[in-house]
Amino acid sequence: MTSLVSRPRPRPAHTQGPTHCVYTPDGSKLVTVGSNNTIRLYKTGFDGEPANIDDCQEQNLAVSTGNNFFVAGSEDGTVSLYLLENDKNSFDRYLLRTTLPIRDVALSPDNKWCAVASDELTVKLVGAEDNTQLRTLKEHGKPTKHLAFDPKGTMLALSCNDGVVYIYSLTADHPELIRKVDGVIGRMETDSEASSKVTWHPDGRAFAVPTPTRDIQVISKNDWEKQRVFTKGHDGDITALAWSPNGALLASAAKDKRLLIWSTKDQNVVARFEFPNVIDIAWHPTKNLVSFTTSDGEVFICPDFIPEQFSSLLRLPKQPAPFIHDPLAEISANGRQPVANGHKAVPRPRRDSLESLDNLLDENYGDLEDDFVVDDDGAGYALPTGRKRPAEDDDIFGAHPNKRGNFVQPQHHESFQPGSTPWRGNRKYLCLNLIGFVWTVDQDSHHTVTVEFYDHEFHRDFHFTDTFLYDKACLNGKGTLFSCPPKDDAPAVIFYRPHETWTQRNDWRTQLPRGESVLAMSLSDSFVTVTTAKYVRVYTLFGIPYRVYRPKSTPIVTCASWRDYVLTMGNGPVGADGMSKLLYTIQNIKRDEICQNEDIVALPGGTTVKSVFFSDSGDPCIYDSTGTLLTLLHWRQPSRASWIPLLDTNLMARLASGRKHETYFPIAVADNKFHCIILKGGDQYPYFPRPLLSEFDFSIPLTSAPGKKKKQKKPRPDGLDDEDEEMVEEISSDENEDADEESTSSAESKKLEQDYLLKGLHATQLADLLDATKSTASQRAALTRLELEIDKTLLQLLAVECREGEDRGMRALEFVQLMRDRSGRMIEAAGKVADRYGRNVLGEKIREVGEECLGSGGDFRDDDDDDFP
Repeated sequence: MTSLVSRPRPRPAHTQGPTHCVYTPDGSKLVTVGSNNTIRLYKTGFDGEPANIDDCQEQNLAVSTGNNFFVAGSEDGTVSLYLLENDKNSFDRYLLRTTLPIRDVALSPDNKWCAVASDELTVKLVGAEDNTQLRTLKEHGKPTKHLAFDPKGTMLALSCNDGVVYIYSLTADHPELIRKVDGVIGRMETDSEASSKVTWHPDGRAFAVPTPTRDIQVISKNDWEKQRVFTKGHDGDITALAWSPNGALLASAAKDKRLLIWSTKDQNVVARFEFPNVIDIAWHPTKNLVSFTTSDGEVFICPDFIPEQFSSLLRLPKQPAPFIHDPLAEISANGRQPVANGHKAVPRPRRDSLESLDNLLDENYGDLEDDFVVDDDGAGYALPTGRKRPAEDDDIFGAHPNKRGNFVQPQHHESFQPGSTPWRGNRKYLCLNLIGFVWTVDQDSHHTVTVEFYDHEFHRDFHFTDTFLYDKACLNGKGTLFSCPPKDDAPAVIFYRPHETWTQRNDWRTQLPRGESVLAMSLSDSFVTVTTAKYVRVYTLFGIPYRVYRPKSTPIVTCASWRDYVLTMGNGPVGADGMSKLLYTIQNIKRDEICQNEDIVALPGGTTVKSVFFSDSGDPCIYDSTGTLLTLLHWRQPSRASWIPLLDTNLMARLASGRKHETYFPIAVADNKFHCIILKGGDQYPYFPRPLLSEFDFSIPLTSAPGKKKKQKKPRPDGLDDEDEEMVEEISSDENEDADEESTSSAESKKLEQDYLLKGLHATQLADLLDATKSTASQRAALTRLELEIDKTLLQLLAVECREGEDRGMRALEFVQLMRDRSGRMIEAAGKVADRYGRNVLGEKIREVGEECLGSGGDFRDDDDDDFP
């Protein structure tokens, strides 16, 4: 719905030419600058003549203001600072001079810094109180047309004439270019009337910018991706853009002589005005009052500018930026936060008594109102506990920090779908694994889903138009599983599409009960597992309901499956840190056997699980937020399971130098390697185009990776001649060679120790598999070969110890006692190794061990019971 409003009265303020306006933060004054040498100060609510500041610079092209002063930039390259006082408004001093015309100025939110853009190739940051404080932004290397601080003052956005938006971080002493946003604004000259200015949304999570297609594009700050777009409003180049103070409305003007007011929530035009040549728009901070200026030197001050039926939008609290998929309304990668007991969370009054100890000791007692909100549904309006300071976006909608959050509401682990990513712009990965990947694109009215495979000899890629709006998917060699959330009166839907079939109908679809949404699901070669807030449902691959049960640990976090085994993970009792303990259950669905029942997931305090999956050999694995990959040992035997670390990515050699900063998105464990996607630049999830997979060898965390040491030349000692110095260098060289030999021996020993642990772990997992299944001859032969490899590794460790000297004999003998071969051949080989290095005493001990082994029937290990009578 739009409305056409009558034209307000223009006020001649300046001579013909670019004219700009801005309200002071307190809304008391409107400052306008233009082509003449006069600056106008209009008092809000006063309809008389404005106050003037005369004899200022001519051709002022930019203005920015605080409550007590404002700055103006002119075409002659000067930035002037003016004081705002009740009885006297006057020029104070020159803040900065440039060799080329000023194009834009911007004061930081705290009014301590002034950013200056000119036709020069650099941008200056000058101290507003002390102009000797000067910082230079030069990494963009192009003339800058517009400047904009984000609402927190931690970032500065530059719109340059090359059609790129450059984002600088201002948190460090030296500003750092952190992002180039290309493909949004167009190339234009710095003196063009068309605008490419970045306009930050008041919540600070996104900004709007005009595009060459005469639309207004919203870009999110966290991932710098395109979000909602305001379209079909203007037929000419956009010249001005401004959000209302609460972000509920957006005003835009263009060369088509239109000034439009948009609703942020649905991107519709709610008011339409006809004004030519508008080049700047300013909203009053608190009133229904909009002012704008034109290139004719006129200023329009318009009380009650927004029509009555939409003016209530200005009285709303701060509104969220228009995201395609708002991160505040979603959890992890997949869906809405589950609400407790199926009901929506409502604000609850504080129940603390005045006599409570916590209140009596609170220094700020009496300042907090009794309206704090518990974040039951995770919508983001309550401060997460466990932090001394709020996160960057915690105060977007006026949340109150809650000191006693842990005691009021336990902190649950959020549910997630393994292998998926959150929405980034209008795209997301539904599934990433070694088979292929599934991704979807939000087209507003529908989605388009694409399924691609790595091996095109077995499967063909396919894509389809998705009217159900699927938000989760699983992919394996037999088929693809999808699910969509409930919407309006439509229930959640499960959809399975097999890759191959010998019947005409090749897929099936089923609905869940109304009110239930899928939290996580998994797909194996035998079953489909779907978890909701109430139940776990298991289907066959052809859609036959096989089992339905209520999980003991709720809310459910995630699930994974392999063949007939299903692993479910949920929130258990609350720990000392206020976080719920994660509990997992593994069961064989076909045999109706429970392998592990509500066992605890081994996680350090404050750590969360990032992904859960089975390895290619069928062993459960998790990857946690500390960057550690773990596998579950003895998981088929009740009460015997233990989590074994396979790799700590923080200890890898590629990160040991400290120069690389990267994280890893887990994909799978296969072929005794960790398959993942390397994420750089602070990214938490992979994005498009499809990244390449990387693989890392396992490395059980035993010691830190050695850092590279720089060789330093020692100063020459006093009193030595050249011959003495050569002698010292020879001695030092010998010492370095000895140190290098020792370092090489140590590195070899550590590598062999890693091999011994990893092969032993692999042998244990294979032995568990053989005990639990009908083993084949090839599987038994593989276990025998693996045990032989373990003994060979122990022989190599024995050789290292023999090289080190006779004093390492007891450690060497222990390697012999750890050998698994009971035929005596490996012990005989160990004796030959000792003889080769001349370790006669060790050789005698090894032969004694061999004789004891033969005498005990192949088992020489000590029995603890023999030590007791």
